[in-house]
Amino acid sequence: MKTGLACIGLTTLDVVARAIDVLPEGEGTTLIEGIACAPAGTAAGAALVAAKLGMPVKLASAVGDDLIGRFIRMALEEAGVDLTALETLPGLPSSITVLAVDSAGRRPNFHALGAGMLAKATPEALEAATSARFLHYAGIGGPMLDGGAGAELVKAAHEAGAIVTCDLISPQATAMDELKRLLPHVDYFLPSAAEAVMLTGQDDLFAAADVFRELGAGNCLIKNGSRGSVVVLDGVRTTLPAYVIKPVDTTSCGDSYCAGFIAALDRGWAPLDAARFATATAALVAQGLATLGKLESFEATEASMGQMTLGEAA
Repeated sequence: MKTGLACIGLTTLDVVARAIDVLPEGEGTTLIEGIACAPAGTAAGAALVAAKLGMPVKLASAVGDDLIGRFIRMALEEAGVDLTALETLPGLPSSITVLAVDSAGRRPNFHALGAGMLAKATPEALEAATSARFLHYAGIGGPMLDGGAGAELVKAAHEAGAIVTCDLISPQATAMDELKRLLPHVDYFLPSAAEAVMLTGQDDLFAAADVFRELGAGNCLIKNGSRGSVVVLDGVRTTLPAYVIKPVDTTSCGDSYCAGFIAALDRGWAPLDAARFATATAALVAQGLATLGKLESFEATEASMGQMTLGEAA
């Protein structure tokens, strides 16, 4: 029986500083609450969170041959992520993002492009995707994956019996062409509300979910921040509320929602209950800095579901 999760797509390093409500002039020193750094990105962020939740995880992506790339590898290895499909690209820097998080948890960011977007459908990536129980595909927009290579990898994994989830990051309008190739092989599509509205032109998120399902997605979960999530799962159409929290850093909430959903499915939870667990995972991540925030374990996250307060459904 297949086990574990393969994540394919963007890998970056996040450097998060809080709280920065205004950029000071001049060269003086300003004391702030804290600074943290962690592997992140649609693939590595989800991989790190899923590993924290107890899943065996493989990451298929790319880093540069610089100090940042070595740090990313070290942090992921310490978390137990299998890096046999993580390429090191000679002569290239690793992708890195600096995030200035304000007191409300908002996060203007500064991104330096690097090797992370150059993930490819390598033989190692294909082996990881087809041998895992779950594939989380987060490579849309990658120049080495768009146009067919990524879709062929997803198709192969789906045909091999993997449960396929798919997420986006800062999609361009051309992402719809890629989604037309991918979604017929995707069991659960998990865009953000802003992405769903931008790509479909539908302000109603249920209508947006229907567009993605018409393109072939089996189910659709639309992440909507503090307003919760809109889910169309196994014929159920509903809105799940978010937890009432004081956000510290919402940087990796989308990736953690995806990882929490997959980890709960892996434990045998029904999809709707897995979406509720995903909501709790994101809430814990949002209460601390960087990719893991206050996340501790699957069991602690499950316990938090009875301790945190749910808001009103949007």
